Amino acid sequence: MVNIVWLILIIGGFLAAIFSGKVEAVTQAAFDSAKYAVELGFSLMGIYILWLGLMRVAQKAGLIKAFSAGIAPVLRALFPEVPSSSPAMGAICMNIIANMLGLGNAATPLGLNAMKELNKLNPDKTAPSDAMCLFMAINTASVQLIPATVIALRSAAGSANPAEIVGTTLAATFISASTAITASKILKRFF
Repeated sequence: MVNIVWLILIIGGFLAAIFSGKVEAVTQAAFDSAKYAVELGFSLMGIYILWLGLMRVAQKAGLIKAFSAGIAPVLRALFPEVPSSSPAMGAICMNIIANMLGLGNAATPLGLNAMKELNKLNPDKTAPSDAMCLFMAINTASVQLIPATVIALRSAAGSANPAEIVGTTLAATFISASTAITASKILKRFF
């Protein structure tokens, strides 16, 4: 369905260009955008390699395991129906860590895996469990200690101080996560 929407938008854009007589401008904009996309991709690639390398070093040094142990009591309190030995708990933990480090692209497959594992624990396969709803709310809010992707984008765009958003991002994501958890816990009682 999304492909159809994109196709309609592209065809509509070209038809509008033809009827307005701006085909050359649209063609030039398409080429300029493609060039910028490649440049942005290469600049982001370097930053992602750096962060993923640092994550690997942190993992080898045991920092990820220590961080996981630190947030495990919080996760057990939030997800009492999920056994702590379940693969779902490990996937939830890794997703939250990846989100906290601002690695949204790396967090996505971990989040999908967590949902798959939570669904295995779900007795009613036709509706999401409370744990699945809570995890979705936490994942969507995604507390970020280091918004690596946004810093990378700001750096690629030539920002003089790309990391200046760390404090406001931390505050905003903490408030959104707290609100999401509270709403999920309250709504769980009614639905």
